[in-house]
Amino acid sequence: MSDKTVVVHPREAGGKGANRRLRQSGLIPAVVYGGGRDPVAIQVDEKKMRDFLHVTGSENSVFLLQLGETGKSRHAMIRDLQIDTISRQISHIDFQRVLLDEKVRVEVPVTLEGMPEGVKNQGGVLDFVTREVEIECLPALIPAEFKLDVTELGVGDHLEAKALVLPEGVELISEPNRVLVSISHSRVAEDVEAAGAEEGVSLIEEVATEPEVIGRGKADEDEDDG
Repeated sequence: MSDKTVVVHPREAGGKGANRRLRQSGLIPAVVYGGGRDPVAIQVDEKKMRDFLHVTGSENSVFLLQLGETGKSRHAMIRDLQIDTISRQISHIDFQRVLLDEKVRVEVPVTLEGMPEGVKNQGGVLDFVTREVEIECLPALIPAEFKLDVTELGVGDHLEAKALVLPEGVELISEPNRVLVSISHSRVAEDVEAAGAEEGVSLIEEVATEPEVIGRGKADEDEDDG
């Protein structure tokens, strides 16, 4: 759990125009909710928020959310962070107040380790199907990521969510049988195999339809001579 503090300030709820002006001045419109209290409209400095995210390396970090210079603060975490598709700037943030003795549900990223045998030596292709899983735990126990070793995977193999090693106190909420990663034949290999199969079928058909050559026996030759 992070011991960092994010300083925010109250803002008057406004429409798109007011939020656009905030962003133009380097501020991000945001809201904080949860913890048994009403939602509050706030604003936060975008540069400081980016610096915070760079240091923590995770949106699941639990930190102190401090209201201005009042000294009032609550533990919180980011629940939703919206990025503008064109400018790539943070356009809105939802903060959630959290209690350190109450469990929360979060999405945690899955990262892969190793080169699969099926890719390295069998011409297969890795398909990273599910990149995040949902878990439930106390805020202080939220892992930054789950690492999954795929070294032994061959063509046709896969790993499911239940293969993840969960720290004590962390419960998997995602479906245990959800496929995380699989190794399949490459498209080139499939095309080659299909072409080979078609060639084999064609060859069989040619052999089957080839006219039968009937040899002429001694008796036939004698009749012709006569």
